[in-house]
Amino acid sequence: MQVRTSLTGPFPRSEALVAATRDLDRGRASAESVEGQFAEDEREVVALEARLGFDASTGGALRWADLFRPFAEGWRGFTVGPVTRWFETNTFFRQPILHAPPERVAGVVRAALPKAEVVPPDRTKVILPGPFTFAGLLDNRSGETREALTHRLGRLIADDVRELRAAGYRTFQFQEPLLVTDPPTGPLAEAAVVAYRSLGAAADGATTIVWTYFGDAAPVQPLLHRLPVGVIGVDLAETEPDQIVPPRDHRGVGLGCLDPRTTLPEDPADVARIATSLRARGHPKELWLGAGGPLDLLPTDAGARKLEVLPATKALLLRSEAAA
Repeated sequence: MQVRTSLTGPFPRSEALVAATRDLDRGRASAESVEGQFAEDEREVVALEARLGFDASTGGALRWADLFRPFAEGWRGFTVGPVTRWFETNTFFRQPILHAPPERVAGVVRAALPKAEVVPPDRTKVILPGPFTFAGLLDNRSGETREALTHRLGRLIADDVRELRAAGYRTFQFQEPLLVTDPPTGPLAEAAVVAYRSLGAAADGATTIVWTYFGDAAPVQPLLHRLPVGVIGVDLAETEPDQIVPPRDHRGVGLGCLDPRTTLPEDPADVARIATSLRARGHPKELWLGAGGPLDLLPTDAGARKLEVLPATKALLLRSEAAA
């Protein structure tokens, strides 16, 4: 079993970057100075990811004001809506408002990723909204049903994946908290499966990951196992480890073993025991370790301390495997 580590969502912005973006909004800073702060912070996150030995780098997704903002600002059919609470957390996003069937604009996602000189595309993990969560959290005034919109967003995001795949990107993660906090049934569940067929076809052999969080994944596993992706991630703060059923086809499993709702670091030995039990029960091809939910719920220093748990856990697992 290959053990891989990475960020699974945005890293906390530094105080300097928060201040810079606030000053830009208030007309007290230039776009050039703020871009310089973005670049500096991005390089620091990439250096942290490299020091921790992560298998893919995100640069912290610092340029994404929230999971949907590049699409709400860059695709046709959208406007940026009101500040809205992000699930049961003290963080917020601006809810996209969809006025007409959405139309993709090429290059929007790539512009929000770290530049190739900071992280080469083949080392970058691209984190995108899952089509089910995207369709469920926007304000839909387009006239399309939620099922049709889930289909359409799957196809459109697949076009982004196809564009990025051609540019050398080979790891894609889709954020799907709504799949476990408000699981679909009937035609809506089928719409989610069809959307992921589009994404799987576009990935063309790249690593694809569905990451769920903020809810118990155990009852939803039959649906999750139907999604044509390589790795299924669950939030261990919400899902009992002994309730995780690895897919029968030995695909990968993601363990959201860092809880961003608390600053206390987890014990690597505890995480390693959970992973070892999972390996014995299902023999997944890959095991991805990361945070259960977005680490930007925490201050920067606390988020960095949490991440130290991942290489420590990986080292324990590799030693255990070598001794077996």
